[in-house]
Amino acid sequence: MIKSLCVYCGANFNGDPLLLQAIEDLAFTMVKQHITLVYGGGSVGVMGVLADEVLKHGGKVIGVIPQFLMDKEVGHKGITEMVITSNMHERKQRMADLSDGFVVLPGGFGTLEEFFEVLTWLQLGLHGKPIGVLNVGGYYDHLFLQMEVMVQHRFLKQNNKDLVFNEAIPKVLIEKMSSFSATPDEVWFKDRNLT
Repeated sequence: MIKSLCVYCGANFNGDPLLLQAIEDLAFTMVKQHITLVYGGGSVGVMGVLADEVLKHGGKVIGVIPQFLMDKEVGHKGITEMVITSNMHERKQRMADLSDGFVVLPGGFGTLEEFFEVLTWLQLGLHGKPIGVLNVGGYYDHLFLQMEVMVQHRFLKQNNKDLVFNEAIPKVLIEKMSSFSATPDEVWFKDRNLT
């Protein structure tokens, strides 16, 4: 049962109405299912919009932010709980520890870095939590095509690629994540043949 979701998303918001609708739908779905939002603690960008939407519906929001970003006054002042860390590495670990799963919204380098880190941890068996990409308007289509290329070139096994859910509708994504059972390839490091 998913009681909390870590959502990785951009510190910028491009004004896309399709993305705004997806954020609103995700927030509504999470609150309806009593799922706590764990996120990067910001008041700006997609992060701020998502936190505000969850709060608007009466949901719980936990922000995790390093001190240097709080000092720049980008931390959200109205969320349920704010955890302040000493650095970015501690922030990411704390967010993962507080969460039962991970959702990726559109974002930039930071969002991708967080996504691939928790995905690598799942592949290595360091956690068994579901990971879902909310692929709004096909934003991540090329990323999933790149994963296909990685499989074709035998740098990634298909069953490890299949660890990630790729959905455009928040409710569908969370439903699939709720029934997730981790089956990473435990012998990836012994088997040099990736076919």
